[in-house]
Amino acid sequence: MRHDDELQPTFTRAGEATTARYTRIPELPMLPETAYRIIHDESMLDGNARLNLATFVTTWMDEHGDRLYHDAFDKNMIDKDEYPATAAIEEHCWRILADLWNAPDPDDAIGTSTIGSSEACMLGGLALKRRWQHARRAAGKSTETPNLIMSSAVQVCWEKFCNFFDIEMRFIPTSDEHPLMDGNGLEDVVDENTIGVVVIMGVTYTGSYEPVAKVAAKLDEIQAATGLDIPIHVDGASGAMIAPFLQPDLDWDFRVERVQSINTSGHKYGLVYPGVGWVVWRSAAALPEDLVFRVSYLGGSMPTFAINFSRPGAQVLLQYYRFVRLGRVGYTAIQQASQDVAVFLSGEIGKLDAYELLTDGTDIPVFAWRQVPGYTDKWTLYHLAERLRIKGWLVPAYPLSGDQSDQTVMRIVCRNGLSHDLAEDLLRDIREETEFLDGLDAPMPHEGLVQTFHH
Repeated sequence: MRHDDELQPTFTRAGEATTARYTRIPELPMLPETAYRIIHDESMLDGNARLNLATFVTTWMDEHGDRLYHDAFDKNMIDKDEYPATAAIEEHCWRILADLWNAPDPDDAIGTSTIGSSEACMLGGLALKRRWQHARRAAGKSTETPNLIMSSAVQVCWEKFCNFFDIEMRFIPTSDEHPLMDGNGLEDVVDENTIGVVVIMGVTYTGSYEPVAKVAAKLDEIQAATGLDIPIHVDGASGAMIAPFLQPDLDWDFRVERVQSINTSGHKYGLVYPGVGWVVWRSAAALPEDLVFRVSYLGGSMPTFAINFSRPGAQVLLQYYRFVRLGRVGYTAIQQASQDVAVFLSGEIGKLDAYELLTDGTDIPVFAWRQVPGYTDKWTLYHLAERLRIKGWLVPAYPLSGDQSDQTVMRIVCRNGLSHDLAEDLLRDIREETEFLDGLDAPMPHEGLVQTFHH
């Protein structure tokens, strides 16, 4: 590298004036400004995160959160000896969640931060499996064929969990009659090898809450008839940070005795940048001791339970910042504002002749709609998604699960940062593109249309 490279105009420097798609490490170094510019410019091809209405993940924090994030870039969450204050703040956070989720005795609860809800779900599932194994061994029975019951609408992390840890998945398929797992059919799939039932607070396909208390009541009936005592894990990736503020009287959390563990995504409606999740158990007894590792720091002992080892500590500090900064009133205000936008949008989209709502955003601030059956043979929701993408909006179209897999829907996730003004802009574009598609004289071509959204 010549010393006078710094004097060269920006886009004529080595690296900027040539193709810069590196699949092998380059031989020579380059100016930091040039390396930054190459990567910055290539990443401009990504969509605008604020207009990504497919993602549940937080895309905006205030300047104080940004500053705190910058201050903590170098903290490693696993190194509790070097960063004891961050370790203590992690415990503050899950104790706040235990209280928020009505643990019988918050002082007896136990929890941990994770990279996200996927890891948190796996930890909750592992605890269910290990408790089942201990009980089976104590009774002198086999532990070879565990199974886990869930709706066909679960997020893919549960499929990964069962695959990775050799557990049979038993699905309750969604249907038009039972679009949510509500306890119907549980008696047909529960047996002595069932380690637990997963209930979803905020189905990613539609935004609806599965009725935790109703599922628990069904399991009570099964126990009365068979003696099988089946625990519940609540996948609250989204809803566990909505329901405490918008539906505080809804029984879904540790108030339901069968609920042994709950997970959530701090980086979804916890309002933190990616990647932090949380899992909390109702009591220390719900988490088998042989799954907990003890790490010594400051002459004391800190329990740790995670699949991942080294991971960022910054997001844990950001979560605590959100809790302290917003409080219950602030969280309620933000989640209510998101829900108000969702209800506004769903109401207006539902008025269009082409569409009918499946959900309206009154559970989590997420709603889904489909094209009215038989409305047209000229275009589909995939075409609408493509037309909206041209204007910068990422609104996913995808098939439902289970017995409804022949139905295509669209979904909008309303997050902090999707203002009412932006919502009106989106609604205008949906109306315009629907009018454009309705005006077609012939069917839109399907060639090149691909399903880019996956649960």
